[in-house]
Amino acid sequence: MNANTLFEKIKVKRVIGTLNREIEDITTDSRTATAGSIFVASVGYTVDSHKFCQNVVNQGCNVIVVNKEQQLSGDVTQVIVPDTLRVASILAHTLFNYPSHQLITYGVTGTNGKTSIATMIHLINRKLHKNSAYLGTNGFQINETKTKGANTTPETVSLTKKIKEAVDAGAESMTLEVSSHGLVLGRLRGVEFDVAIFSNLTQDHLDFHGTMEAYGHAKSLLFSQLGEDLAKEKYAIVNNDDDFSHYLTTVTPYEVFTYGIDNDAQFTATNIHESLQGVTFDFETPFGSYAVKSPYVGKFNISNIMAAMIAVWSKGVSLEDIIKAVEHLEPVEGRLEVLDPSLPIDLIIDYAHTADGMNKLIDAVKPFVKQKLIFLVGMAGERDLTKTPEMGSVACRADYVIFTPDNPANDDPKMLTAELAKGATHDNYIEFDDRAAGIKHAIDVAEPGDTVVLASKGREPYQIMPGHVKVPHRDDLIGLEAAYKKFGGGPIDH
Repeated sequence: MNANTLFEKIKVKRVIGTLNREIEDITTDSRTATAGSIFVASVGYTVDSHKFCQNVVNQGCNVIVVNKEQQLSGDVTQVIVPDTLRVASILAHTLFNYPSHQLITYGVTGTNGKTSIATMIHLINRKLHKNSAYLGTNGFQINETKTKGANTTPETVSLTKKIKEAVDAGAESMTLEVSSHGLVLGRLRGVEFDVAIFSNLTQDHLDFHGTMEAYGHAKSLLFSQLGEDLAKEKYAIVNNDDDFSHYLTTVTPYEVFTYGIDNDAQFTATNIHESLQGVTFDFETPFGSYAVKSPYVGKFNISNIMAAMIAVWSKGVSLEDIIKAVEHLEPVEGRLEVLDPSLPIDLIIDYAHTADGMNKLIDAVKPFVKQKLIFLVGMAGERDLTKTPEMGSVACRADYVIFTPDNPANDDPKMLTAELAKGATHDNYIEFDDRAAGIKHAIDVAEPGDTVVLASKGREPYQIMPGHVKVPHRDDLIGLEAAYKKFGGGPIDH
């Protein structure tokens, strides 16, 4: 596309140089800017990428978007605008022909459950033989092809490219985990959502948002972002077991579907039976009751699977077909995942990193604990510490507790575990400033019949250490290696 045509969208701009150039790509990453691409500079929290403008010109890029004139040598056109990332969204969606308009787009937001609900929607669509894409904490996936990502919600240009990649691969739908950070920072500007789903709102990320009111407002942006065009078939799906759902219904004009277990809702679950192999329940809907068998463990996962089923149903798939698909879904990576059932202990990993998430996790596993419940949890560095003592208190619902850091970054790991220990309600706990050592200790003290839960990281493949360096780390692999060494089985036996 000619840059003259592309920049017609932008009314307020100052241009230094010619826009009579052909454009094939756009990027906010200076390392990928080359001939035929536009580089959009921005002022971030840690880096002002305007300082890389000369680098990108040297790489052959000859159109840059900046917030003030740069002193540069070489053949380059500067487009000066007040808000570079806002312009980046407009340019990216225009250049790539509005990719989110070309498939069904599901957006899932909430403190806990985003990954599970989004993954479940993707897996249901796959079982129904529909081409589907997923983007979130567990990376980017088209059908079964996965790549890892750095953020739950990538920056605006990268996100638009991911949606285009899904469209080009023939995806009929794409499910996005929508983080509060992504909404506030404008990463989702221009994404045409068809279905917005809300799981819950509990204390988290106050280091970024400041107050629960601001955090809640951030979540509501997904629902207002559905727009106001009632010629389009769009839907909002909210959890009536969370009081914040009532507010969300006021920010969208579209039809709202409610689900819940404890409170009255249009879609509910009754006659619930649980085990570590999954759940069965009766799915009560406005048009009848359906028996559901799900492989996911815990009451909170009943809420999650209801949200996913309603989402897929809202776009025209029969509930009967969805329920058949649900019975055979794969695990959600790192979400109440039972590792190697052949072990004499129940070894479980989960992403729970808030008091509410941990409570739900313990509620889910406690009925099946045969002997001791050993619970390991970490606190992240450089985050809101006001939630930490409550996390320590919830962890002490277990018989034996191990406090560790979780992505300590530049914070002192001993300080993080001490903050968790402040909330301890019994003395049967230990602190480790090295998470891997804490995991090995959890296995070391476990006896056959015990349940060991490793919480707060799921399958996250790294620890963020001082200087924000990402060091490889996997709770599941460390736990399994220690368990095989102690109890036998696994690769060691082969």
